[in-house]
Amino acid sequence: MKELRVEADRKYMQTVQDFVNEDLENNPACSRKDVLEIHMVVDEIFGNIADYAYDDKPGPVIIAVDADKEGMIELTFSDEGKPYDPMSSEDPDVSLPARERSIGGLGIFMVKNVMDELGYEYRNGRNILTMKKRIGGKHA
Repeated sequence: MKELRVEADRKYMQTVQDFVNEDLENNPACSRKDVLEIHMVVDEIFGNIADYAYDDKPGPVIIAVDADKEGMIELTFSDEGKPYDPMSSEDPDVSLPARERSIGGLGIFMVKNVMDELGYEYRNGRNILTMKKRIGGKHA
């Protein structure tokens, strides 16, 4: 497992994406579809942390990646911001036309649908979001 520590600021989005993509591109089991889905997940989660976790100024975020050769990638985002469990948010009603839906929640909904396992805990003053995805067509 490798880690990257950056400030929760959108100016570091490309740095975070490059960090995660390095493991994906070097993993022969990872398909182009997997890369695109994980790119969306990283954008959503890091973007939400950058936008909402800290009030006054950006604080630290640790991103950990573990891409094994057995067809699983694990991403962990950890921050010291306000406690927030994104898994507790109510899913939007996607059966409604877009103009009739409430604003917000669609990004986390997509993350929930793309990743195979999600876990959240608040421990020692840190939000810890762990996500796992089977790669290479080995989806459950």
